[in-house]
Amino acid sequence: MTTDAARPACVILAGGAGRRIGGRKAFVVLGERPLIAHVIDRLAPQVAGMAINATPDPALDEFGLPVLPDEVPGRGPLGGIHAAMDWAARNGEARVLTVSVDTPFLPFDLVQRLSASGARAAIAATADGLHATTGLWSVDLQPSLREALDGGARKVRDWTASIGAETVMFDDASAFLNVNTAEDLRQAEARLLR
Repeated sequence: MTTDAARPACVILAGGAGRRIGGRKAFVVLGERPLIAHVIDRLAPQVAGMAINATPDPALDEFGLPVLPDEVPGRGPLGGIHAAMDWAARNGEARVLTVSVDTPFLPFDLVQRLSASGARAAIAATADGLHATTGLWSVDLQPSLREALDGGARKVRDWTASIGAETVMFDDASAFLNVNTAEDLRQAEARLLR
């Protein structure tokens, strides 16, 4: 990974089962391309390097990014954030951005806005609420997160509240659209055509 002090590393959280949309969410097609390709395109210009948090799958090889399984499995996105911090720390990065694979319209200034907070943990929010998996994390938070995971923590929002994560407000709630269902996919397709 090429280190750039101004840009963090990034890990796309793609470990969910995707039951509501028929499985393998990373490969759900939006505009003739898989969701994960849209997320990569949005974030690649904003970050120093990228990886995918998921169970290893040969189908992910085409993206040319490291695939990181959870070190603490069965904890959902919180386990993915931990894996992201671990990977970033091993690569000498001070910060890591995490985003969900089902958010194809993330803002082009996401990293800039989260970084501007100066917080050790900054999470995105809109008028619709928190988008807690879309966060910029200092890797020195890893021991705190590991302790929470060892204590049975499963909810990202509970952990972020416990560490005093800063909320960064974004005006465009549709930029954080989560493609979880067939209806969400229809909304995403309509937005893509705009």
